[in-house]
Amino acid sequence: MKIQINESPLDRSVRIVLGVALLALGVAGVVTAPIAYATTFVAVIALATGIVGFCPLYAILRLSTAPANR
Repeated sequence: MKIQINESPLDRSVRIVLGVALLALGVAGVVTAPIAYATTFVAVIALATGIVGFCPLYAILRLSTAPANR
């Protein structure tokens, strides 16, 4: 199965920035215990999908923000 990029460069950038910001909040101790786990989880997912360029939820919903291949 080939994973095809389904995120635009802007979408990927926003996910990476969001992931780094959420991780920074968790590391700095701004968020505490129960919320910190959820924040870290969301941060890791955002970073991973931003770096790879593939969002499984987009694939399930058959969405794509990536520019059309020409």
